[in-house]
Amino acid sequence: MLQAVCLRGLLLLLVGRQVYTQEPCLKASVNTCGDCIKSGPGCAWCKDLNFTKTGEQEAARCDTVAVLEERGCSPTGIINPKNDFIKISNKPLNAGKNPVQIQPQEIQLDLRPGLNPNNFVTECVVFSGRPYTFQLHFKRAEGYPVDLYYLMDLSYSMKDDLENVKNLGNKLLEELNRITGNARIGFGSFVDKTLLPYTDTNEAKLQRPCSDKNEPCQPAFGFQHVLSLTTDGGKFKTMVAEQHISGNLDPPEGSLDAIMQAAVCVKEIGWGNSTRLLVLATDDGFHMAGDGKLAAILEPNKETCQLGMENLLPFWNQTKKPDYPSVGQIARKLEEQNIQPIFAVTKKMETVYTELSKLIPKSAVGVLSEDSGNVVNLIVEAYNNLTSEVIMAHEALPDFISVKYTSNCIGGEKPSDRGKCDNVNIGKEVIFHVTVTVERCITSQSFLIGPLGFSEKVKVNVQTRCNCECDDTNQPHPHCGGNGKVVCGGCRCDTGYLGQRCECKLGQKDEASLKATCRKDNGTECEGKGDCVCGRCQCHITEGGGNFYGEFCECDDEHCEKFDNKQCAGHGKCKCGRCECDPGYEGAVCHCAKSDEACKIEGSVCYNRGKCVCNQCECERGYKGLYCKTCSTCQRPCQESGSCVECLAFGTGPFEKSCSVDCKHLQHTIVDRLIKTDCRVKDKEGCWMSFTMTEQLGFDKYFVNVLKDRECPEGPNIAAIVGGSLAAVALIGLLILLIVKVVLYASDLREWKRFEKDRKHEKSSGTNPLFQNATTTVQNPTFSGD
Repeated sequence: MLQAVCLRGLLLLLVGRQVYTQEPCLKASVNTCGDCIKSGPGCAWCKDLNFTKTGEQEAARCDTVAVLEERGCSPTGIINPKNDFIKISNKPLNAGKNPVQIQPQEIQLDLRPGLNPNNFVTECVVFSGRPYTFQLHFKRAEGYPVDLYYLMDLSYSMKDDLENVKNLGNKLLEELNRITGNARIGFGSFVDKTLLPYTDTNEAKLQRPCSDKNEPCQPAFGFQHVLSLTTDGGKFKTMVAEQHISGNLDPPEGSLDAIMQAAVCVKEIGWGNSTRLLVLATDDGFHMAGDGKLAAILEPNKETCQLGMENLLPFWNQTKKPDYPSVGQIARKLEEQNIQPIFAVTKKMETVYTELSKLIPKSAVGVLSEDSGNVVNLIVEAYNNLTSEVIMAHEALPDFISVKYTSNCIGGEKPSDRGKCDNVNIGKEVIFHVTVTVERCITSQSFLIGPLGFSEKVKVNVQTRCNCECDDTNQPHPHCGGNGKVVCGGCRCDTGYLGQRCECKLGQKDEASLKATCRKDNGTECEGKGDCVCGRCQCHITEGGGNFYGEFCECDDEHCEKFDNKQCAGHGKCKCGRCECDPGYEGAVCHCAKSDEACKIEGSVCYNRGKCVCNQCECERGYKGLYCKTCSTCQRPCQESGSCVECLAFGTGPFEKSCSVDCKHLQHTIVDRLIKTDCRVKDKEGCWMSFTMTEQLGFDKYFVNVLKDRECPEGPNIAAIVGGSLAAVALIGLLILLIVKVVLYASDLREWKRFEKDRKHEKSSGTNPLFQNATTTVQNPTFSGD
């Protein structure tokens, strides 16, 4: 039975198919839905309330989908997380100014892991998980840049070759530009370490190691960088023309030392976002790791750039320098830097470098003529062969993740650790099928996939689906007697209650209640790592000889996460399954040196809106992004800033006397016009102020551009108001007089008409007998009449 399970697991791993119903569920120590999902990709959980019988363990809810359905679990009650795939960045393939040769560029995988080795141990350990296969498209872009660094052996035997190389620059650039249209070339040289037995350390010989006294000769040296990558063929010719032959004692040269420096001194060489070629021209073999012991060099090669002052050590102090690198170090470093080596060697060295090429992916060997006259054709041919061969590989692969490749190319149908396609011409699109499998539950991890020799990579972010999503309510449930909540079909009892349905109440000093005090979260007694004695856990000894400890024996100091195969990355101590970091380190695994450099931008850390934790910004107050630059929920405080803008720009408003204190969070300028207006606010006088607000570093700090002219309402016309008022009063008075006059006239007219009417009806003569004239005539006796 065990052999059948092993064979099936191995078959699933190789084929990479998602055959869920055929996967077994090998479970142990399962108490919760989460434990079940972590037990293996074939395990599912039934959350139906009445699925388990009275007294049956909750582990019965965990089994394959087929078994759960056969036992009566409803389809909606089965919890069986599936793999999920999201394309985060998916730019189309193109060959423009910024070519894109690989698609997609970043993805997110949420995968169901394999068996948990902490829960399941057998003679057959196949933690296959549920694989997920996605397509990766690659197309060589026409005109993709090429960087070629020519690394030449300047030992005395290469004298004739040097003369031809001095005229090489323009011709080689012309050939490469004919192919790509965008090429650069650089130059470096090497001989060997300036120590016995490799070089004669006699002072005179160090200064002039050549045997021919009339021959121009350089002092002995190991490696020297002559010319950084450039498009100027004339400069290449000039710089190389100044080089001369040097010399050493033994036939093997310091080739690997020189290759290592050309690979790790990225900034000094000038490697760009391009196809990187390293041409090694030599007529002899090479020293490798361990040969340095002949000169008492015991320090292993550090894979670091040595082009600083340390490279100028006197010969008697050269033992402080590191040993030659190993072939494995060279292969790894060239692959990391996407550098493709071309070994241009003499016929007698062809076999040696052919064997070396087998150990270094994406490398080629060409045979030089006696005077290196064929080097240009050799390089062009090697470039065409290298670039037409596409090898898809991964790097920085985290633990417990495996990757397999197939392709639509001939011979690429079988899964392998690297995908390969031959004869891929410019403009031809090939498809790789990448299958990713996670063996166990892990924290969020990422790694890179890309074609060797090209700088473009696909970032693959991986998370594991190890938790259950049961959509339970956080309320007491009748299924649990009202004394607990339902969690994925089982009862999680309230404090003071236990049992399958929370039917038991603590307080009775019986064996069951005592044992219950040894269970954490209603789980296994003492976590399965101790014995419950009188209601207290007595913990066992761990496999490593240490002790479990804690109230429920839940802690030990031997099972913390590892980084670089070191517990707590070697920079901390394991305490109760968690890493306590040494000073100067941080992170869940103590794998990050405390530093703000990776979080700095424009002279600030995370724009002063967060803190740098493990070389990443943890943003605050709703800010997001790599450096906490953006905030989708933040709005410009226009209205709140109105009083400050008024006092800063116009010297008025409620903050007129305390402007420098209350408004120090704003910087302002007054402008004649605004391209756009963010804010319009009324000032104290009712005028509209227009201004823009640009957020500064940190929180609540802005730079304000204020429009010079405010929009104020026009004042009242006093003369018009007064004149109009007087005219209105006069007009009203005149109208009233006129009305009174008309009324009086009408009244008088009416009386007159009545009087006339009455006169017509009177019967007398019209003279009143009582009437007497008002005038009396009296004769003056003295009047004479004159």
